[in-house]
Amino acid sequence: MTAIKPTTRQPRGDATRRQILDEAERIFADIGYAAARLDHVADAVGIRRPSIIYYFPGKQQLYEEVEADIFASMHAFVLNRTEGVGDPMARLLALLDAWLDFLVGRPTAARIIQRLIADSATHGDNPVRFSETALRDIEDVVTAGVASGQFGQVSAMVLLNTVAAGALHYVCNGRQLGPGRSYDPANPQQLAEFRAMMHRLAKAAVAPE
Repeated sequence: MTAIKPTTRQPRGDATRRQILDEAERIFADIGYAAARLDHVADAVGIRRPSIIYYFPGKQQLYEEVEADIFASMHAFVLNRTEGVGDPMARLLALLDAWLDFLVGRPTAARIIQRLIADSATHGDNPVRFSETALRDIEDVVTAGVASGQFGQVSAMVLLNTVAAGALHYVCNGRQLGPGRSYDPANPQQLAEFRAMMHRLAKAAVAPE
């Protein structure tokens, strides 16, 4: 008897759901939550609006799924890049590099995160419902660095809002500074220059006084 080899394929429903999330992320990043409509997403995917309702009951639920996917994907990216890195300084730089590279590779995520920072109305009652993993990532490395004596008494949130936040501006500002100042965040030379500056700032920020 010849064994029948099972075939594996992504269910059509899962593929449609993924496509809805991808297009919604692009639209939310481009025009923001308030201006975005489910009809915009449906048109981009090539389906009717009721088909979106089948997967996501409304715009708020869709937005929350997009936000959840961004932070879950970013956290997984961080874990992959920091696995086995024990030295606090090396781990801090690896974390910052991971965030930078993730945002450069997914600029829609950078723009949505900036919109989340500016517009508290989209958060609901729990503003860190999805971003908690990112906050814990930087808190953990700062706690370890301070405990080891390699870092001074630095606040993780101060480090987040100064050094780490620069990656968001770097990715989002490429086309926002006028024709003579425009740049491609993914350009290797430009990216290397920004990364080197970010490393210098991070080392200075956590250095014991």
